[in-house]
Amino acid sequence: MEIDPRRLRVLLAVARTGGVLAAADELGITPSAVSQQLSKLEDETGHALVVRTPRGSVLTPPGLAVAEAGEEIERALSVARARIAGGAKVAGVVRVGGFTSFVRTVVIPRLPEWRVRYPQLQIRMVEDDFPALMRLLRQRQLDAVVVELDSTTTGQRSLSAGMTEEPLLDEPWKLVVPAGSLLSTENVDLGRLPFPWLGVESTAANASVLGRLRQSTGAQMETVHQYQDTLTALALVAAGEGAAIVPTLALSGVVQDGVDVLDVPGLGTRRIVLWRFDRRRSTGTPVDTVARLLRESAAAFDTRSTS
Repeated sequence: MEIDPRRLRVLLAVARTGGVLAAADELGITPSAVSQQLSKLEDETGHALVVRTPRGSVLTPPGLAVAEAGEEIERALSVARARIAGGAKVAGVVRVGGFTSFVRTVVIPRLPEWRVRYPQLQIRMVEDDFPALMRLLRQRQLDAVVVELDSTTTGQRSLSAGMTEEPLLDEPWKLVVPAGSLLSTENVDLGRLPFPWLGVESTAANASVLGRLRQSTGAQMETVHQYQDTLTALALVAAGEGAAIVPTLALSGVVQDGVDVLDVPGLGTRRIVLWRFDRRRSTGTPVDTVARLLRESAAAFDTRSTS
């Protein structure tokens, strides 16, 4: 099987935007060009990669496998760019906003290394929820913000005028249930779990997942409690209060006693991106350097591991 790797960015754009038209807009090409590239990629792989539904385009299992390969290539190129630019002299203060799991898992462990690598560069992290971070970004009190999106839900958040988006990481959503509560962990019916769902703060990406599952399953999926931190969700699940959908990053290095963490088809992935204002910058500014460091760190994270 010979695959032209240039076509992979088209498949990734369709997966991330949810449709051919949106992918064409993101790539700056015509919808017919997107369709042609997808068709050629399907010929190369010998499999249907995309299924068009009334709610948009969805990747088939072979499509997901090919898209994962595309993401690996994308991450490898990000690491290469970071290494090439690593020797530059960079000085200044860069303020980055982000959500808990990304800051804790991807950023903080690398800060000592980055201080040695760029002794004149100061990285200041601000952890908060999405509305607060966006307010600070628009007020120019932050230079960039790390944003989480449910990759399958379209139109949940949009860039403001003058802002750019850079992909950092795509990771699987996980289903967390009380330990031993399901007779079988295969073919889990997300619309008929024997316990309620835990409510999550409305601006979090996993709130979009619950909304998407309500539409796809037709189930009520009423929620009990409401949490912000994954540790709270795990404690509630371990107490038998309900089930939760959490991202892989949030489970990294966290004790998971009393819960079962499951990979369930249909949950989709969380897409993590970096938003910042485009100031027609050169590639050597402090903000560009920090963006490269974040891409490098995200590319090194193993989304298959939760411990």
